[in-house]
Amino acid sequence: MNFLRSATSTLRPSSHILTRRAALPATTFAVRHLSDSTKKTIEDAIAQNKLVVFMKGTPDAPQCGFSRAVMQILTVQGVDMQNSLKSFNILADEELRSGIKEFSSWPTIPQVYINGEFVGGCDIMLNMHQSGELEKLLLKEGLVEPEPEENPRA
Repeated sequence: MNFLRSATSTLRPSSHILTRRAALPATTFAVRHLSDSTKKTIEDAIAQNKLVVFMKGTPDAPQCGFSRAVMQILTVQGVDMQNSLKSFNILADEELRSGIKEFSSWPTIPQVYINGEFVGGCDIMLNMHQSGELEKLLLKEGLVEPEPEENPRA
């Protein structure tokens, strides 16, 4: 038996199939992942806390490098992780995991909210940290204390 086919054999789709595919409507279906209860949970958390992080794992035990990096950035900035941070482990709640992405229209985790506003994920937090913008925002929102100025000795 010969299993090789010539270039003109049945490997090419028929024009009938191409015509049928072209005739299908180009409709996309949005799948809603965000229930009313999950939306309320997110809205309440963001409204009631100055700093909210939706992450993989917990602040003490992040479960991905990006979540770990955000926790390290916040720690280096001087955020009181015990009293100023409200975190959600999206790995523990599949509805929250997909719902937060829909809520923010942002496809990745972690997601950081400061004073009710979505700031971004790891890449944005890192850029803000490096530019000094994050420190200014955290100071403005009262999430970190200003560093004492050093008095040079004369």
